[in-house]
Amino acid sequence: MTKPTTRGTVRMRRRFGAPALSAMCWALSWALSWALSSTASAQPANPPAAGSLARGEYLARIGGCASCHTMQRDGIPFAGGRALASPMGPIISTNITPDPDHGIGRYTFEDFRRAMREGIAPGSKHLYPAMPYTAYAKATDDDLQALFDYLKHGVAPSDYAPPPTKLPFPLNQRWALRFWKAAFLPRGTYAAKPAQGAEWNRGAYLVQSFGHCGSCHTPRGVGFQERGYDESAKHFLTGMVNDNWYASNLTGDLGAGLGRVDGAAIARFLRTGHGDGDAAFGSMAEEVEKSLQHLTEADARATATYLKSLPAQRNEGRYVPSTAATRSAAQGNHAGDVESTGASVYRSFCAQCHQADGKGVPGVFPRLAGNPALLSEDATSVIRLVLAGGTSPATAAGPAAQTMPGFTSVLTDVQMAQALTYTREAWGNDAKPVTTSDVSKLRKQLK
Repeated sequence: MTKPTTRGTVRMRRRFGAPALSAMCWALSWALSWALSSTASAQPANPPAAGSLARGEYLARIGGCASCHTMQRDGIPFAGGRALASPMGPIISTNITPDPDHGIGRYTFEDFRRAMREGIAPGSKHLYPAMPYTAYAKATDDDLQALFDYLKHGVAPSDYAPPPTKLPFPLNQRWALRFWKAAFLPRGTYAAKPAQGAEWNRGAYLVQSFGHCGSCHTPRGVGFQERGYDESAKHFLTGMVNDNWYASNLTGDLGAGLGRVDGAAIARFLRTGHGDGDAAFGSMAEEVEKSLQHLTEADARATATYLKSLPAQRNEGRYVPSTAATRSAAQGNHAGDVESTGASVYRSFCAQCHQADGKGVPGVFPRLAGNPALLSEDATSVIRLVLAGGTSPATAAGPAAQTMPGFTSVLTDVQMAQALTYTREAWGNDAKPVTTSDVSKLRKQLK
């Protein structure tokens, strides 16, 4: 039986014909679908939960996401392109803005979680461990969701396409990273230690996950793996050279570690770059300025509580101020009218800021007497400071930034070595001498 039609439909068929009518219906249907899809894209089906964007922004700040994923000079925030130094060669950071073509705009949360915890981007692309997914593997789902919400909805999209990372063969074979991960990638999120308090556990979680302190401060093995991911490993946070800066020993060592620094000073250092007469410099100054100064006071205290609980490891150098008066001329004190060359160079070029007694000016110029950076076995950082200079961090709660000039064109390698040896052996400091060869080698590397 033929289905009856309305009079209007009959008129349309007579005027336009059946093919034309079908085409008009298809066009109207497409237009309606496009309008609905546009409305849907403008109004996300799953908007971020209340407070998630603020929480995600906080985690992005303390995790240093923008620091690595923004070019150093006039870069677009989170758009990538920064060359990150590694023993394998420079690794170029990616665009993590919500741009659909060059960023993470098409990522699902599962894509994001897999990249953060397993180092695998969509398309089964293995990420190099310059991305600290070994630390983010311990992050909770809730924190990763908040970070994802912020990057997707709180960051401006950018269509900047960073250049690809180009490493020599066989390092450019990313598929081989699956074997590296099988051997070295931690599994499972952070598990609170019932025997420890809430503050300690919060600090441990921050240090091991979003703080990813071990990425710089834990020595690496022959496979570029961190030699420990928590306090159970004896090498965890015991110091390492990165990009010609020495990331210091964060264990309770009384010489080059945190053994003589109280928790309040550590918390203050994290948020201001100054604490107990010390000042952040080099890559740590950038870390404080761009990331750590945003820690809440509670999180800074929790981080300090955890760090202060770490037992002493490596035991580098000593500071015994009571013996300062008995030091020899070579170690920084006069013996009659004899003064060491290192002491003479220090008095001429350094004492104006750091003072003749090595105590510096609190909140302005760091002390050298008892400074852990001067007592470490590895003198890379202090040599680099004398060669190239440095600037302390500019923070909201800390003192004004100060700049130390470099002396590359002023002092010879011999003079630098002797002055540094003086500072490492004066005022009760007791660390091994710096040789002319140490200075010459680093000068060449920096060139």
